[in-house]
Amino acid sequence: MSPARRTALALLWLAALLAAGWAIGQRLELSGDLRRFMPEPRTPAQALLVDELGDGPGSRLLLLSLSGADPETLADQSRALAATLAGNPDFEFVANGADAGLEAVPESLRPYRYLLSPTLDHRRLDAEYLGEQFDERLQDLGSPMAALVEPLLPADPTLEMLTLAEAWQPKAAPRRLHGVWFDTAGEEALLLAQTRAAGFDPSAQQRAYDAVHAAFADVASDSGATLRMTGPGAFSVEIGGRTAREAQWIGTIDSIALILLLLVAYRSWRAPLLGVLPLATAGLAGLGAVALAFEAVHGITVAFGFTLIGVVQDYPIHFLSQQRAGISPRDNVRALWPALLTGVVATCIAYLTFLFSGVDGLRQLAVFTISALAAAALATRYGLPALVDPAPRDLAGSRVLQTLWGGIQRLPRPRWSLLLLAAACVTVLATARGPFWENDLSKLTPVPTEGMALDARLRQELGAPDVRYIVVMRGADADAALAATEVLHPRLDALVAEGALDGYDSAARYLPSAATQRARQRALPAPVELRAALDAALAGSPFRADAFEPFLADVERARTAEPLRPADLAGTPLAATVEGLLLQGDGAASAAGGSAVAESAANDGHTAAGTRGATALVSLSGLEDVDAVVRVAADAGGELLDMKAASESLVAEYRGRVLAALAVAALLLAATVWIALRSPGRVVRVLLPMALTTLVTLAVLRGLGVELNLFHLVALILAAGLGLDYALFFEHAGDRRDDQLRTLHAVLVCSLMTLLVFSLLALSSIPVLRAIGGTVAIGVLSNFVLALLVSRHDAGAGAAPDAVESAGGSS
Repeated sequence: MSPARRTALALLWLAALLAAGWAIGQRLELSGDLRRFMPEPRTPAQALLVDELGDGPGSRLLLLSLSGADPETLADQSRALAATLAGNPDFEFVANGADAGLEAVPESLRPYRYLLSPTLDHRRLDAEYLGEQFDERLQDLGSPMAALVEPLLPADPTLEMLTLAEAWQPKAAPRRLHGVWFDTAGEEALLLAQTRAAGFDPSAQQRAYDAVHAAFADVASDSGATLRMTGPGAFSVEIGGRTAREAQWIGTIDSIALILLLLVAYRSWRAPLLGVLPLATAGLAGLGAVALAFEAVHGITVAFGFTLIGVVQDYPIHFLSQQRAGISPRDNVRALWPALLTGVVATCIAYLTFLFSGVDGLRQLAVFTISALAAAALATRYGLPALVDPAPRDLAGSRVLQTLWGGIQRLPRPRWSLLLLAAACVTVLATARGPFWENDLSKLTPVPTEGMALDARLRQELGAPDVRYIVVMRGADADAALAATEVLHPRLDALVAEGALDGYDSAARYLPSAATQRARQRALPAPVELRAALDAALAGSPFRADAFEPFLADVERARTAEPLRPADLAGTPLAATVEGLLLQGDGAASAAGGSAVAESAANDGHTAAGTRGATALVSLSGLEDVDAVVRVAADAGGELLDMKAASESLVAEYRGRVLAALAVAALLLAATVWIALRSPGRVVRVLLPMALTTLVTLAVLRGLGVELNLFHLVALILAAGLGLDYALFFEHAGDRRDDQLRTLHAVLVCSLMTLLVFSLLALSSIPVLRAIGGTVAIGVLSNFVLALLVSRHDAGAGAAPDAVESAGGSS
């Protein structure tokens, strides 16, 4: 086949890949939901943690800070910004303290104020009480409050709406200046915004993030004010942008380096093109398989999957390095196929175990990896032979390689030194300071330290509750959960008085149970009785009796209405608050009793959603005495959940599953190599460098004080796959000097490219990529050195029997 025709076929292959990439892009849906990389929750606290991470109000909250101008200007900007965002459908509510008064009670709920407020729990709405209230209103009308009180009198002479608004304010509300929230120093105007979309919906969070900045740009004009924003959604957007930027520069450097390395290594402009084709085929095959098998593909799957260039690139490079005059490309790849296939099968088996891990993210990684490796191997085996030059320069003739290999051959064979190396690694692992495993999820976040500090400060200024401890009260339905919470309230009030905690918040503060509302209804007087009490209270008063007809109508409406339910709050600012503190349906079922309860509830097809269980959450602030809250919660029939302990147990269970998968993978990998080589000596020469490299990598990481996490473990599998390939090809080269030289060339090119790729990842600011990059970079160096020392054959005059047998193997 002529060179022009081979080039045309390569370009045609490339065009087909571009078309396939476009088609996959239309089907591919990316996800940033971290829950895909978490195991199924098995305890109530774990279930609650997983639900809150993805869909809870905490994941949808944005904290905004305006600074850089005088307080009055910042207050005006705060009001304008809140008004603009309140009209944006991407936001459920926006708060800046301007509604801290009467506006905090929605208009639709005002007739029900006597059902929502505890004011009349210990006294009646009679002539005596009304008389006291009218006397107070006369004093109010003669005070600076007159402008506020006078419009309220006809419908609310007892000012119950203001009492209710005050009761609904946070216990640790931020400072108010010029009518809006400010920090303690009075230098920053503060706002809260809650998005409708979950925190891990990247497109919706991006829209909300952009909307905030656009609205601020409109209201800030040339005032010099600056906007700072924190919260899970803001962090995810900023991290996504930073990840994209880092991926771009790392990818750019990798691509340029790959092209230059292949040009230098093979002295042909066709080599980069031929080398890239199997890599691109592998990447698209992995993406396509995951897109077909899963509804949404996690970004970590894509990011990690494309680091497989470190393994996939080996296949075409070995083929190109072994090609020379006197052997056809098809015979060349056929001779390489046994070693190449063994490496592919062994690495795929390692990832195959992830399919049974019970973790969706790991299953995605397995599908991506297996599909990509298989596609790269098949592309090298059946696609490349038709495209390469059948008689390129024989790399075995390189004087540089000959000199290098001669020096390597003079190195002594390591024997007892390998035992000393293993013992040294074990010693480091046993004596390294600090925890061996990283259980803190927060340490995996790529959010910069200053961002976390700002988030903590704003949450403290805004009086946000402690996110570690939550009291859980369970019930058969929402109303039962609210009733259980009401039992807890007086006990928590006593703890607040004792200083055990600063305050608490619960759904029952805003929406009492139906039983409480009915009890308050029964305490309201009938129309005739209330009118008589009103007339008696107004006797001798300057107020006109007919001015209070709206008041009489509101009380009668509250007395005869159905009790308010959570669904009745829809469209009011209270809906988001109650929704976040009162879980209903599947989420409440899982939080109430773990996965078994959730499964039971889900399987009950005849049960209404409202009766599938509910969980009321009581958030705490300023918790000082954990044991006291534990006792109080238990006495009321609830429990205190430690979300930090829940996250750590979830990580530990996740790690346990990964370690179990790795153990099975190691056994299957060893069995695969044994089946392929059928010789104890050859099997040891192939597996020993990989096993020692795993020890060396772990020892180096722990010696540097690194606490190991999930991504280190996954990277160890990738490093093991690289080491297996290096050792297999050195073993496959046998004792023929020319084959050894060509293999050395291929392994040098592979290891240099892989080392560059993962060294750049190790410099990333993203913890996940940094963990993978550092682990594999260490593994590449160790694998290369140990494979050279352990797996190579001594040079001989002719081919060793094993090498002849391998070279003559069939496809």
